[in-house]
Amino acid sequence: MSRKVLVAEDQKEIRTIMRILLEHNGFSVIEAEDGYEAVEKAVRERPDLVLMDLAMPVLDGLNSTRAIRQHEELADLPIVALTAYGDFYDSRARDAGCTDVLQKPIDFSRLKPLVQQYLS
Repeated sequence: MSRKVLVAEDQKEIRTIMRILLEHNGFSVIEAEDGYEAVEKAVRERPDLVLMDLAMPVLDGLNSTRAIRQHEELADLPIVALTAYGDFYDSRARDAGCTDVLQKPIDFSRLKPLVQQYLS
């Protein structure tokens, strides 16, 4: 059974590229286009990893991460924050419960090793 990755990203083009790359590497992908949907799908689908954009509509990535962390069964779920705001959000993301932070624009060559690091 393939490992599930939830891609929470409001930009459709980025979600599509990430889905194609992840599926090409054998992962199944769940997509969410806003933070509320990300929380809903994390609880329902139980992914093995979340790639969480921090700047999303409805509910931002920090509050989405906090909401996911409130579910005891998701306490150890790796959540990697995706941000274009550089180091400004690094400590905020970790304080909210993110496991790691990946800077945007995403270096897609780093995506596969990062995902494998958390799913091995």
